[in-house]
Amino acid sequence: MRSITSRLPPLQAYVAGVICLGVLCCVGVFALDSDGLSHLLSPEVLLFAACAFAGELISLKVVTRGSEGEVTTSTTFAFAALLVAGPACALVALISASFAADTIQRKGPTRLLFNASQYVITLSASALVLHALTGVPRGDAEFHFAPADLPGILVAAAVFFLVNSSLVAVVIALVQGIRVGKYLVQDWFFQVSTGGLMLGLAPMVALAADFSLPSVALLFLPLLAVHRGGRQAIAKEHQAVHDALTGLPNRLLFSHRIEQVVNAGRRSEGASAVMLIDLDHFKEINDTLGHHAGDRLLQEVAVRLRASLDEQDTVARLGGDEFGVLLPDLPGPERASEVAQHLIEQLREPFSIDGLTLEVDASIGIACAPEHGSDVEQLNQRADIAMYAAKEGGRGHVLFEPQLDRYSPRRLSLAGSLRSAIADGEIVLFFQPKAELTTGKIVGVEALARWQHPRLGLIGPSEFVPIAEQTGLIGPLTTHVLEQALRQVRIWADTGEELSVAVNLSARSFLDAQLAVEIPKLLEASGVDARLLELEITESMLMLDPARAKATLERLSAIGLSLSVDDFGTGYSSLANLKRLPVDGIKIDKSFVIDMPHDPSDAAIVRSTIDLAHNLGLRVVAEGVESHEAWRRLEDLGCDLAQGFHVSRPIPAEAMTRLLAERRAAAAAAEQPQPEPQPEPYPFRVVQGYAS
Repeated sequence: MRSITSRLPPLQAYVAGVICLGVLCCVGVFALDSDGLSHLLSPEVLLFAACAFAGELISLKVVTRGSEGEVTTSTTFAFAALLVAGPACALVALISASFAADTIQRKGPTRLLFNASQYVITLSASALVLHALTGVPRGDAEFHFAPADLPGILVAAAVFFLVNSSLVAVVIALVQGIRVGKYLVQDWFFQVSTGGLMLGLAPMVALAADFSLPSVALLFLPLLAVHRGGRQAIAKEHQAVHDALTGLPNRLLFSHRIEQVVNAGRRSEGASAVMLIDLDHFKEINDTLGHHAGDRLLQEVAVRLRASLDEQDTVARLGGDEFGVLLPDLPGPERASEVAQHLIEQLREPFSIDGLTLEVDASIGIACAPEHGSDVEQLNQRADIAMYAAKEGGRGHVLFEPQLDRYSPRRLSLAGSLRSAIADGEIVLFFQPKAELTTGKIVGVEALARWQHPRLGLIGPSEFVPIAEQTGLIGPLTTHVLEQALRQVRIWADTGEELSVAVNLSARSFLDAQLAVEIPKLLEASGVDARLLELEITESMLMLDPARAKATLERLSAIGLSLSVDDFGTGYSSLANLKRLPVDGIKIDKSFVIDMPHDPSDAAIVRSTIDLAHNLGLRVVAEGVESHEAWRRLEDLGCDLAQGFHVSRPIPAEAMTRLLAERRAAAAAAEQPQPEPQPEPYPFRVVQGYAS
């Protein structure tokens, strides 16, 4: 088997070394066996050269464990030429056949030289052993070798096999980053059953030629049998590592290729990415239209994924509706995210299956090496974690982050102490004000939970809220946040500040029927009017189960509190859908607001959203207002409230109280009548106490 060379620097060095050694061996053989060239035009050598050439042309293409190579029958006739005419003639015959076949097949110069040099080294080593152990070839005898020479011939054939296999094994080991011995052990049976058997037939070919040249044709049958057996073994190997439905690599081959790329990355300090792709709502398509349509869809998805990627990338079907993608040699994680977005866009294009137009979406999780892991299992696990985060959040694709991993040491530590943190009051609230755009008056706040960890400091909700959901603590956490928020609203009300407070709900809290029972109790305990409590839910939560979401909203709305849709514009809902739901307002996502002063498209989206929302009687809050220009534009567009750094960052309750007092004092000062300006008593100015 002769492996295809790669472009990796260590491999280039090895290939160059083999070529140089091959040239030296070639010079040595011709110098020591120049007399043997006199047999070059003998019928036997010419026949063996022709057969070697044919063997090179009909080589078996082998793709095994991610490495590509070839198995040929040419070695049989090369070794037979060595037995009949000596090393010089055998070299000329085999090198000529190799050069001619590689040229016809348009192989590159480097590969052409490597293949020829590999044969030269192998034949030279075999010739040395043959010369040391036997008197072959016996040119003056009736037969070119005697029965007593057979042990030495078998040893020389074994050397031929081992040297040839080792030269190839080093190439593959360099590509895969594994030991040469490990590769030889992995493929020992296949190599012995093909290359080994073909070499074993070489003495029989030589004997047949001694007896009668036409009788060599009789040995083509066993050679064809070995060739066919090798082809069947290759087919079985292919089936073992490829998916029968799509023809893509399966999980086994995908894992092996990840290992190759990661090992190569260690040497070159390169980056790579593993993506896991799960088709959304595939089960519904499969159940509704049948498995035949589902299989056709998977085949079309496989074709589209393959066409959307570069040749060096790997696409695999891992089972069911899950696919894997391996991207080698990446400049950075950002490129992986770009590729993932491109794949999602390609998959969103309609599929035509049996006359039906089907639309699918996908969730993609991404893990990069070496940033997120240095072995196959770790990368697959973290890509899987990111994929489920993408599916749960409806975000299309997610790049792995440590806080997503529920099994990381930090995450396990936080999960273990979250219950006590809630009970001990370590979950504190920060407040971000909402101000009227027409007056600048602060009329409400959004309560944002923070974990004041005694050892790790302040931890944001994006890290501990998912832990609460996965550990069953989201209910106690939501109750704690609501209780603290209402208590603070009561404190402000007692000082003359009537503010509404908005609290974000997680998906599990929103769909918890117990919430509608608990909120009235919390309102009563705090003495806060229901109209001052606002619950914010995201678009994705509404779209997960619209019927259930509507029923939940109706129960909450009956309490008398306000309901609004957070991050509007980032999901799949529309104002037309929202008009059927009992919501009171929407919050335009900051991604549109931040660039609005400079991006006409974002400005048009904001303007249209405000107009449509007002026509439906909804209140509009713009988040992410970070500049006076954005404030002014939103005021001109008729937006109701603004929230963002231009008003204030999220701050603790005490700081919020001071900010309210300052605003109240500034407003009172502005309302005081200003005294009439008095004329200066002196016709000169006073500067630093001196007249001028």
